Amino acid sequence: MADAKKAQLKAAEKEAKAAKRAQRKQNYSQMWQAFNIQRKNDKALVPLMLIAVVGMAVLFFGLGLLFNSQWWMLPIGLALGIMLAMFIFTRRVEKSVYDQAENQPGAAGWALENLKSGVGMAWRTKTAIAANTHMDAVHRVIGNPGIVLVGEGEMHRLKPLMAQAEKRLNRVSGGVPIYKIYTGEGEDQVRIRNLQRELMKLPRNYKKDEVYALANKIEAMDHISGQGQPGLPKGPLPKGAKVSGMNRRARRQAERGGR
Repeated sequence: MADAKKAQLKAAEKEAKAAKRAQRKQNYSQMWQAFNIQRKNDKALVPLMLIAVVGMAVLFFGLGLLFNSQWWMLPIGLALGIMLAMFIFTRRVEKSVYDQAENQPGAAGWALENLKSGVGMAWRTKTAIAANTHMDAVHRVIGNPGIVLVGEGEMHRLKPLMAQAEKRLNRVSGGVPIYKIYTGEGEDQVRIRNLQRELMKLPRNYKKDEVYALANKIEAMDHISGQGQPGLPKGPLPKGAKVSGMNRRARRQAERGGR
């Protein structure tokens, strides 16, 4: 029995190690593919990454010479240079993704679903809590500031949608602060790529645990009121997509769900 258990444990460990190796291999493959795609569209990427690596190596090598030929500082410079190059790569990929997504319906919702949580920060996003047939939409973010309504679309159509959403939330939130952000490139609007930065500028009125409690309360009210029917599809819409077709698909999904 003991030998059988040992054999099972060894087999499980071997399987876990193989799974980790496969995951690492997949991650490296995906990163390499992303790098190749980015460098073809971004001619400055490779020169900037090389400058980062070589520049940091030369800087630390020079510092080592100043301090009695401390050669061991060169590997440190190379390591930091590689880290800086990877940072440049990820930021430029991120910029390219946002450039492609901007001005497409659903882009703000996609950006909000990919918010990064920092230390003590928490975000709970629900997309398209209000929308119309023109693909204007209001998204809701519950976070440290309280409630943030983010609108994307034409301002003159968005304002009534935002007002309705704010009125409903005021009834159920119990005085929680509500902030409004309009996305776009016009005056008093925020570009998609700057959404996270704009959210971070808002006051931190609640701690992380309080954010989760508040989100659970409001999401429970959504369930009671029946809010959350099929709305906008997730992510930026493909160019040329027809609203009428999507509305028909949403209705069919709702009908199937009600059976």
